[in-house]
Amino acid sequence: MLRYMTAGESHGKMLLAIVDGFPAGLKIDESAINHDLRLRQGGYGRGGRQKLEQDEVELLAGVWQGVTLGSPLGLAVKNADYKIERLKELERPRPGHADLAGAIKYLGSVRGVLERASARETAVRVAVGSLAKQLLQTFGIECLGYVVELGTLQASAQGMSLAEIRRAREQSVIYMPTTELDERAVKYIDDVSEACDTLGGVLEVQVTGLPIGLGTHTQWDLKLDGRLARAVMAVQAIKGVEIGLGFAAARRVGSQVHDAIRFDPEQSNWPSLGYTRPTNNAGGLEGGMTNGQPLVVRAAKKPISTLRRGMESINLETKEPQAANYERSDVCAVSAAAIIIEAVVAFEVANALLEKLGGDSLLELQDRWTGMLRQGRER
Repeated sequence: MLRYMTAGESHGKMLLAIVDGFPAGLKIDESAINHDLRLRQGGYGRGGRQKLEQDEVELLAGVWQGVTLGSPLGLAVKNADYKIERLKELERPRPGHADLAGAIKYLGSVRGVLERASARETAVRVAVGSLAKQLLQTFGIECLGYVVELGTLQASAQGMSLAEIRRAREQSVIYMPTTELDERAVKYIDDVSEACDTLGGVLEVQVTGLPIGLGTHTQWDLKLDGRLARAVMAVQAIKGVEIGLGFAAARRVGSQVHDAIRFDPEQSNWPSLGYTRPTNNAGGLEGGMTNGQPLVVRAAKKPISTLRRGMESINLETKEPQAANYERSDVCAVSAAAIIIEAVVAFEVANALLEKLGGDSLLELQDRWTGMLRQGRER
């Protein structure tokens, strides 16, 4: 099993992750991880914290001469804005944040809760996901996240290749699959900022090059769609997840939902083994397993909970009404969320791939990948 844990606070010394179950023999590209970390810090609408931090990964364990050993990997992302011991307690919890529930649960301080609940923790999760993407890429599997909705603005990647989406995302100030909405997006975010408010949106992740049969139908907690939903919903500020058509499938009849099955012998050497679909309403998953089509996952991100104007709250000491505390924050972090969701989806897909192939080293995995596809074609 491929798994990881993180540790660290928003304004602590650093963020840490331990990744267990990663195979031996993969040459790690630290520059690719740092590229993803910079993307997570980007996008229009970010706050002052991103100017202070220059996120870079440090590989602490599990590698020798840049190659994974098969032992647990240790990763760190240092906080330039380390000041947790100097920060004061917050007496007025912020609606929408973990402040109130956490302080009561742990019979402690709001500060102690918000420092760990902060989305700053996702920096090290992006580093972990970037590792997973490098493993997937050795099998021709690519993963990409981007913004399809910013408040009421909507964009679509339909009909675009992953390479086309990637090029557009790199040019867009908001990480959309088009730059046509950038000017409107900037004004939208500026207007929200002037109103001392915040803005959310919808992220989409595509994974291409997947074989048939990752995941399983045999147990509810092993179904890949359920595991993806859990991973995505566990990202800060995510309030909804859908795969393929998602909720739209409930508003159509079956003939307008389910993807017909065809066969193209010219694609028989592909991971899909030649099985094709004229549509991908299922989002690449059927019965808890990949079906050879691109995996499509979407996530709804709520607006950030910290508002400059301070929403109605109470003083925890006096119980009197008061405006919520303000902690330095972003107006819009939707772009960052696209990179974070990309990372957690990549990790779950990599885990499912390792479960399918087995093996402790990259060489073993590659041999078993070849054998899996050969057996599938013979079937």
